[in-house]
Amino acid sequence: MIDGAKVAVLVFFAAILEVSVFSDVKILGGVPDLLLVTVVAVALLRGAVTGACAGFFAGLVLDTATLETLGLSSLLLTLIGYWVGRYGETTGRDRTHAPFLSVAVVTFLYALGGLALRFVLGEPAPARVVLLDSLFQGIALNLLLTLPLYAVARRLLPPRFRVTRGEGAPALG
Repeated sequence: MIDGAKVAVLVFFAAILEVSVFSDVKILGGVPDLLLVTVVAVALLRGAVTGACAGFFAGLVLDTATLETLGLSSLLLTLIGYWVGRYGETTGRDRTHAPFLSVAVVTFLYALGGLALRFVLGEPAPARVVLLDSLFQGIALNLLLTLPLYAVARRLLPPRFRVTRGEGAPALG
């Protein structure tokens, strides 16, 4: 199966699970974000362009399924997929702490970006509830989801062989 199709299926199933199962799960006031962790895993493994495409598709499915403001999640998840993909391309792909660091930072930025966009659009933006009452619990729950989801994504999207400087095809002579 082609990488694009694998990414689309993975993101689609994560979005459906997010909407149907994980949206009702509250543990100590926090809600795990399966879709966000999936987009981070895909972006780390496949880079900025694939991460941005996966984020856009994930947000589109999420906004369509929940009948929220269309494009809000797509915008945030596209940006997240792109920047996490850039981090993976430049420094973080081979480091074991990269998925955990990315998920922790991105969970905070996703909450902050969602608040800012809702405020700009004139929708209710309860900053206290998002930033104080549930953010740290959400980060902890997302960190718990990171290892199994990253393992599944790595299994479906194995690392590609990369040619670096000095390596390549043997010279013909």
